[in-house]
Amino acid sequence: MSGTGQDAAPPPQVWPTLRANDARGLIAFLVEAFGFEETALYGEGDLVHHAELSWPEGGGVMLGSVREGGPADEGPTPPGMFSAYVVTADPDGVHARAVAAGARITDGLHETDYGSRDFAARDPEGNRWYFGTYRGEPRRG
Repeated sequence: MSGTGQDAAPPPQVWPTLRANDARGLIAFLVEAFGFEETALYGEGDLVHHAELSWPEGGGVMLGSVREGGPADEGPTPPGMFSAYVVTADPDGVHARAVAAGARITDGLHETDYGSRDFAARDPEGNRWYFGTYRGEPRRG
């Protein structure tokens, strides 16, 4: 990438996916408590066929409702079994937002031994969300 200032990260090419018993409720929670943005939602009534939530700092997740009648071992992770690490430049702000929205904080704000400021929470479906400043190691290239 050049240093012109016009470079932008490519759109996400890896999409973590999850299913929810109450997909519309989970979407509302993730938007209110953590600050995800609803980018797409396809469904009828309580059923969500496909939804995309964007993380303002890059990336996102896809999710939908549990579908009755399908084999248990097909499709995305069952409800409550998902976890993700979400990079943020403002873990304190996300933490405050999560607390204000009633999120269940499972690990409070803390400094890690690898230089990140992190916290963890669970959503109403039981999924685990980790937020912190650690952006991963640079790609070798």
